[in-house]
Amino acid sequence: MICPHCYSDSVFKNGTRKLKDGIFQQFFCNNCGTYFREGIEDSDLVVENVRLAKQKQALQDRNRIERKSFREHARIENALEEYNKELVSLFENNKLSKFVKKHPVKSSAVGVLQLSDIHFNELVNLASNKYDFDIASKRCRLFVDKATQYFKTANISNILVAMTGDLLNSDRRLDELLSNATNRAKATFLSVDILQQVLLDLNRHFNISIASVTGNESRANPETGWSDLIATDNYDYTIFNMLKYLLGDKMTFIDGDPLELVVDVAGQKLLMLHGNGGIKHANVETSINQIVGRYRLKGVDIDYVIFGHMHSCRIGDTYSRSSSMVGANDYSDKALNLAGRASQNCYIFYDNGNRDGIRVDLQNYGEGYDIDMSLSSYNPKSHSKTHNGITVFKVVV
Repeated sequence: MICPHCYSDSVFKNGTRKLKDGIFQQFFCNNCGTYFREGIEDSDLVVENVRLAKQKQALQDRNRIERKSFREHARIENALEEYNKELVSLFENNKLSKFVKKHPVKSSAVGVLQLSDIHFNELVNLASNKYDFDIASKRCRLFVDKATQYFKTANISNILVAMTGDLLNSDRRLDELLSNATNRAKATFLSVDILQQVLLDLNRHFNISIASVTGNESRANPETGWSDLIATDNYDYTIFNMLKYLLGDKMTFIDGDPLELVVDVAGQKLLMLHGNGGIKHANVETSINQIVGRYRLKGVDIDYVIFGHMHSCRIGDTYSRSSSMVGANDYSDKALNLAGRASQNCYIFYDNGNRDGIRVDLQNYGEGYDIDMSLSSYNPKSHSKTHNGITVFKVVV
């Protein structure tokens, strides 16, 4: 006898019971504690029913997971479609300059201007540091002015603009991505506008080549990925290609691995990284040696490595790390207890194998580039946060 409720065979007779339609044998299930008068006598039938029920449940679970996965991919695709539509609209309604100069080459040395961790749409409002699109524009212009002076001391004609990631912050959660598609597009457009002015300003004095790798903060996907396909799902990659679309017919844009890019600079192999992958913060020197060793196994001898990510400057013999354009923010100031300053690096590579590098302090700035500040009011961190709040009820003790 099998219990009809829990299908247990731990069933015992429990006397008889007199009902209107007769006297019946009563059973008790020791497993679920249920009394019943009619059980299941075919145990094979019970086993088969349980098997079919489990199979049905497995199919339901699989369908639920597949539907959930489809919904998430559909949301991301819909959001990115809206983002692209808004970008197209912005470029159609706002014309950017495309005038480019060509300069005669006076020296075999090559300058490298590193743009790293600009975080264009980040909003900082500390007593010791402020940051928004307007300040980013001013710091970028100051960097160009200082780097131009530095490069002219070596009679440089050709420079490489090395963008090492995190040009733009992103909101990676699905709901934020959907609701902020317009904000993302405006932030991207403003970033492209400032950077194209940086390139055109540099081009007044130098011939320009541009190379880029992607960072972790600017990824559009919620998860960090190391494949080329996932790495290019990134706002850094979008900004680089927008600049290429605007200026690619006059300037040299270097395509390659979106995560690790090797560029020949004055006969030296320069490796560009963002710094969030194989570089361990506690032991940077060892990490750099391991990365260089990995390339040596492929037959590529790396002469120098540049990266960012850590928002702290370090210029060394075999590698350099750039700080950020932002400087101190709430996280570094309150969570990490770090006092940061805005700065960027630039270098000069010589064909005899020598190289120099300097840190350019950008904490204090002057005039910036012309940008449409009405677009920056759509900053995804909320423009309203830049205004002082109004106290409705104030208690004074």
